[in-house]
Amino acid sequence: MKIAFVVQRYGAEVLGGSEHLCRLLAERLSPQHEVAVLTTCARDYVTWKNDYPEGSDRIRGVVVHRFANQLTRDLDAFNRYSAWIYTHPHSRADEMEWLKQQGPWCPSLIEHLRRHHQQYDVLIFFTYLYAPTVLGLEIAPSRSVLVSTAHDEPAIRLEIFKDVFSRPAALCYLTESERRFVNGQFSERPLIEEVTGVGVETAQNQPYPRMPQAADEDTSPTADGPEGAATAVSEDDGLSHGVASHLLARGAVFRRRHRLYGPLVLYGGRIDPGKGCEELIEYFSSYVKEGGDATLALMGVKLMLLPEEPFIRFAGTLSDRERLQALEAATVVVCPSPYESLSLLALEALSVGTPILANARSAVLVEHCTRSNGGLYYADRDEFVECLKLLIGDARLRAALGRNGRDYVQRHYRWDVVLAKYERIFEKVRNAR
Repeated sequence: MKIAFVVQRYGAEVLGGSEHLCRLLAERLSPQHEVAVLTTCARDYVTWKNDYPEGSDRIRGVVVHRFANQLTRDLDAFNRYSAWIYTHPHSRADEMEWLKQQGPWCPSLIEHLRRHHQQYDVLIFFTYLYAPTVLGLEIAPSRSVLVSTAHDEPAIRLEIFKDVFSRPAALCYLTESERRFVNGQFSERPLIEEVTGVGVETAQNQPYPRMPQAADEDTSPTADGPEGAATAVSEDDGLSHGVASHLLARGAVFRRRHRLYGPLVLYGGRIDPGKGCEELIEYFSSYVKEGGDATLALMGVKLMLLPEEPFIRFAGTLSDRERLQALEAATVVVCPSPYESLSLLALEALSVGTPILANARSAVLVEHCTRSNGGLYYADRDEFVECLKLLIGDARLRAALGRNGRDYVQRHYRWDVVLAKYERIFEKVRNAR
């Protein structure tokens, strides 16, 4: 079967929730199908400037066709226009202008799709929000599948998105929470709807040795101290040659590389106020003022200034392998975003048995916590501080939550389960035509 993914950005270097999920799915479908990706030349979602060259490329077995954006985004002007359109009566033309200002604005991608859509059996659009989806779904709706990654935000109430959620042949959700939200928001939807989720790579499939973390494991510095011989161990130094067991303990490589000792709270993703990071730092500072002794480490792309505090560490952008090591090293993984349609960070943490502390304003994160019994959630500063104190202080609780989290991911987010759901959707779309 020939499958085309349409997404606003694409690439191994592109860090973004929906874009990352799109790449994971495209790569895992490519052994069974002829997969192509239609995307823009942008790497940066703030300006949408053309960083990649136009043309075709192959990334991890997937053919990628890139098209140049016609415009870059003026973020201040767009924010002013958004504030107006969300609060004033307006026309459909106003909403289309909003879509254009938001970006990416890539007429050549849409023109290519108009000319060549018949060569594909299925078109999969990732994310409801952007122009490639809004305009692309008009071209061949009977062969289109939308992975909406929807959540409660002002933009989704614009009239143009009623067509987006009613046009495709099938609609895929990442969680039950997303499905309930979309069902409440849009009365006209496709006949084919499915909670597909996404697959999560489990720790057992990773290539380096590891030892289980005991419930009472002491992650404080070893006797030789931070300057001792043990810190000389690098990622591959002797890991398969009989090194002392404490050097193979969960997360030891990440901790020693970044000189992190004692309780560790980890965040991963875009370090951005919109992802709840500003609030996270404020809440974590309150935890420290009340006597908390953990360190907050942030990994990912930094899009905001971080305070120069001894209890805050910036780990930078990590490889997939280093990211897994960081998740294993963490005492707790915090998920502060109030807007989530899935939260791969939460699922990856649960998959390695690390409990999560999540923002209760996100229905998806609350769903992960309650369905897995693998984490706690907070609604305000006081709850954040008390939950964090409880998790840091109770190793047996962390161990129990960790076991529950691993079981949850194994039951619901294995790749074989997810891919089987997509195969059934493709068959239903073909049969409906």
